[in-house]
Amino acid sequence: MRLLHTSDWHLGRSFHRVSLLRAQRDFLDHLVRTVREHAVDAVLVAGDVYDRAVPPLAAVELFDQALHRLAELGVPTVMISGNHDSARRLGVGAGLIERAGIHLRTDPAACGTPVILADDHGDVALYGLPYLEPALVRDELAAERAGHTAVLEAAMERVRADLAARPAGTRSVVLAHAFVAGGAASDSERDITVGGVAAVPADVFRGVDYTALGHLHGSQAITDRIRYSGSPLAYSFSEADHRKTMWLVDLDGDGTVTAERIDCPVPRPLARIRGRLDDLLRDPGLERHEDAWVEATLTDAVRPDEPMARLARRFPHTLSLVFEPDRAPEDPLASYAQRLSGRTDRQIAEDFVAHVRGGLGPDEGERTVLTAALDSVRLADVTGEVAR
Repeated sequence: MRLLHTSDWHLGRSFHRVSLLRAQRDFLDHLVRTVREHAVDAVLVAGDVYDRAVPPLAAVELFDQALHRLAELGVPTVMISGNHDSARRLGVGAGLIERAGIHLRTDPAACGTPVILADDHGDVALYGLPYLEPALVRDELAAERAGHTAVLEAAMERVRADLAARPAGTRSVVLAHAFVAGGAASDSERDITVGGVAAVPADVFRGVDYTALGHLHGSQAITDRIRYSGSPLAYSFSEADHRKTMWLVDLDGDGTVTAERIDCPVPRPLARIRGRLDDLLRDPGLERHEDAWVEATLTDAVRPDEPMARLARRFPHTLSLVFEPDRAPEDPLASYAQRLSGRTDRQIAEDFVAHVRGGLGPDEGERTVLTAALDSVRLADVTGEVAR
């Protein structure tokens, strides 16, 4: 069986205030062509269809068009909700849409109920595990503890129990939206840390022939059987070196997996350039970036006059301007962004408390309050409701 694995469309997202709607439409055109040209048997969409829980109307219209086009292909599509989606909104009408061969899996309670497809070698069971926010699904899944690993393990126990009851030789595919240990993150994924932990071990998905992951925006293989497709477009300059692709996966009759990458259209290349402004404007080696979307980091000791206007004369698609004057790391004026790099929201909040109290950080009770506040904001993002 040939599967096309994609994820993280983020319909409705912009790139530094530049609309990506046309680029997202071009990607969906490319997806449809790929299905036709490569004789794909099923399309897998591993979450984050939309960029936010309440997407703009133009994004909803584009998604509606995508559903119609996928249905017209006559090729089954299995799609799960991600942490950017509102599962309840995305899942509206799922029962009716399923009649057209589009299988929306947004209900955690149904994670052990697969979509069954068949080829010449027998059945393939495809299980959709939507993004599992621990605070919302722990009780429903009867997870032993709070946290991403516990709820995913509980969901996978349902998958393995269902699979064990099926005829011998039934092959299995799982779609999941999670941060799996060993994956490389970028700046454009939303933090899903719970209790200081975001990543789950790859072993959670043991016993499955192929796991189609979403969430991380770089295309990558955790193992031969566990892969991220990555986002089809770059959504931050940290993805400047990404090769944006989908996985074309062949699942043989004995469960053997082979996969190749199918490149996605690039609306405009990304470039990160760094140096003194005058040097950037003169350097002949930067000519190749003159038509790219550019993030320029200026290292001048003194901020130059009209830097954006001057950069735009050579690099008309400059979208981001960062100032990082060359200074010793111990310099108190060193970049604030550098000091925050790699820190979680909770660590930043705790550091702020220590800063305003002369070095005295939060006690355990205060940490509990901070964690609850951050969890409330994250839950509001997932459900699309206002945090209170």
